[in-house]
Amino acid sequence: MSVCHITTDLDHFRSGDVATFLGKAKAIQTVTSRQARLIFALDATASREPTWEHARALHSELFNAASTPTPLAVQLCHYQGLGHFQHSHWLTQPAALLDQLSNVTCLAGTTQIHRVLKHALQSGTTSHSVRALVFVGDACEEEPEALYELAGQCAIKTIPIFVFHEGQDPAAKTVFRQLAHISRGAYAPFDVNCADELRALLGAVSRFAVGGVRALRASNSEKDQLFLAQLPNKP
Repeated sequence: MSVCHITTDLDHFRSGDVATFLGKAKAIQTVTSRQARLIFALDATASREPTWEHARALHSELFNAASTPTPLAVQLCHYQGLGHFQHSHWLTQPAALLDQLSNVTCLAGTTQIHRVLKHALQSGTTSHSVRALVFVGDACEEEPEALYELAGQCAIKTIPIFVFHEGQDPAAKTVFRQLAHISRGAYAPFDVNCADELRALLGAVSRFAVGGVRALRASNSEKDQLFLAQLPNKP
């Protein structure tokens, strides 16, 4: 008789565990489906090495700058060396982003901006769309027309590109401005000596990823208004 009672209690316990697990899984799925998703891509080739350590600390400000009740999920991408391209899982905690960044080092190689754009185009789904692509780089060694075509596809998929340009390369500046314009995004300099300004700009991108143009319009931030002014065909 006691064995029968034990079996019944155990079955009830397991049933309760399953119900609890399914309830938590459903809650997680609900939160995930509401996350604003943003791809954060970095050029980690050798030309960025002189300022890399400082820049890496500033990159992490992306999460801290986004103060909204809606979770912001960021996927970190980078290219380096000879054809190496890597992306993380979707991250929602600053510590996780810092862990990913700490493992990235600069290696000599050519730019792979085309892979960044193709990845962004392939990453979104109907239920989990990519709201924006942030790219931080200092050079472009690829055929501009091919990149412009990909930027046009990003515009069609509503993935604006926000380019942060480090350095003074005039050829890269022309390409980066065009990528931002074609994709209906925005362009801004990336100056490691202006941490507060960069933090404000990244905050503007984060707010856009979460709340769109409406969030920028509702903000009193000068940097939010700077990005808003660049966005073409604002609804």
